[in-house]
Amino acid sequence: MSQTHVETQGSTTDAPQFYLTEEHHPEGSTMLGFWLYLMSDCLIFAVLFATHGVLGRSYAAGPSPADLFDLPLVAINTAMLLLSSITYGFAMLQMERGAKAETLFWLGITGIFGLIFLGLELYEFAHLIHEGAGPTRSAFLSSFFTLVGTHGLHVTFGIIWLVTLMVQVGKFGLIPENRRRLMCLSMFWHFLDVVWIGVFSFVYLMGVLG
Repeated sequence: MSQTHVETQGSTTDAPQFYLTEEHHPEGSTMLGFWLYLMSDCLIFAVLFATHGVLGRSYAAGPSPADLFDLPLVAINTAMLLLSSITYGFAMLQMERGAKAETLFWLGITGIFGLIFLGLELYEFAHLIHEGAGPTRSAFLSSFFTLVGTHGLHVTFGIIWLVTLMVQVGKFGLIPENRRRLMCLSMFWHFLDVVWIGVFSFVYLMGVLG
């Protein structure tokens, strides 16, 4: 291995340098990159909301939102996702305290709420398809399944990410790398909550009441 000349106070000495001792990961670069990703996700959902706004009343002589949507069920599902956001906040508070076990506990509760949300959403989809209101029935249903299904896929990936981080924290503890990853997942999870509030208000409530 070639030697690297290291200059120390005006003198030059020969010393083998096998690795860099300084921080090679620029401070804040991960968070900046993740913010950019979230902005691109915002554009995706903006397009889906706009599409539903255009096609949301194209029923093709089929059922309308008032005929299909079960608002109490959707409200329960919304509560599950909002509660998962609160429990993730508790996990972040425990992370700041350095409490590994408590952090894992609240992350686990968050995952359970997320799974309940996905289960109710899949039940809703299965019920609609069973009633003959599948995504190919009308333009309204195509836009509905695309928007809500895309959000559901994001929640699915979020739960997979959550489980992966729980394994990492359980194995390596609350090291700086895991703290940074938990912060990124926190932004992602709260972002999904905000998007779902838009879905609940724009798709479900306005669809049924409008």
